[in-house]
Amino acid sequence: MNILVTGGAGFIGSNLCRLLLEEHPEDQVSVLDALTYAGNLSTIEDLETNERFRFHQGRIEDGAAVRRVLKDDHIEALINCAAETHNDRSLLEAGDFLATNVMGVYELLEVVREMKIPKLVHVSTDEVYGSTATGAFTEESPLKPNTPYSASKAAGDLLCRAYFVSYETPVVVTRGGNTYGPYQYPEKLISFFATRLVEDKKVPVYGEGEQVREWIHVRDHASGIDAALRKGESGQIYNVSDKNERVNKEIVQILLARLGKGDELVKKIPDPRKGAHDMRYSMASEKLRSLGWAPQVPFEEGLGDAIDWYAHHQNWWRPIVAKPEFQAFIKRFYGPGLGEDL
Repeated sequence: MNILVTGGAGFIGSNLCRLLLEEHPEDQVSVLDALTYAGNLSTIEDLETNERFRFHQGRIEDGAAVRRVLKDDHIEALINCAAETHNDRSLLEAGDFLATNVMGVYELLEVVREMKIPKLVHVSTDEVYGSTATGAFTEESPLKPNTPYSASKAAGDLLCRAYFVSYETPVVVTRGGNTYGPYQYPEKLISFFATRLVEDKKVPVYGEGEQVREWIHVRDHASGIDAALRKGESGQIYNVSDKNERVNKEIVQILLARLGKGDELVKKIPDPRKGAHDMRYSMASEKLRSLGWAPQVPFEEGLGDAIDWYAHHQNWWRPIVAKPEFQAFIKRFYGPGLGEDL
């Protein structure tokens, strides 16, 4: 199968490309990526020598660029991993999120409809459901996003539904939990904290760190997307969840212990998201599991491996955190007492 992965130079997209090339020797994998702040060619450097892999630079909002790649590479399926994804950034720069996560999805749907591409998988997030104190969200749960990021993703999901209902566009939506693993831009909890702790810099814990998240290794998330591509039914939504619930402060203690650091590097700060910070996410994934998918990476093993990866691949992330843009965001969002020790 000839597959285009949009956003393939990012975290989930690059790991998905590796899985497709490793697990399906008949696949040809193309990437279209805008190479914004969270995407860079060093993330896919190991793939560039693979004769079954092609890279194209461009934005999903550019319908003409998408059409060229689909035509030139004879694409049979499109997986959309392109997105602005960081909640904290969305509170400062919501316009970027609407451009990519809403208008970009619209452009992809239009191109897929026009060119009659057989399958589109749109990769979304558990955050579209909002927060829940008990139980687990199913694919039928109402959408209650609480940040500009999650609202933009929910809008993209609803566009996918509308195009399936209105035009029978062959689109499937996946919603993944909090994902961790190698090559994650160092702004999310595990990658951000691991890289800062390696440098003996403080890490910010919102309030008492009581927020609960469900974690899934990026390899398992990628295999869930792959299952939805090959076995999912058009018009359907599939939650990709490993049912690994952890309190944030527990994750912090695991990071400290693994890297041999002390509590003096933990800085509790007022939650900058306030009411927009969801306290707990949890999803049921029986629907995807009915397709034969199951997560394979135990959480403790996967988290330990991820922490070690950041400790041993400083040549990948140090150029990122040294960029003025990255440092400016840390100082702007977290303020004095954290940004000052960069």
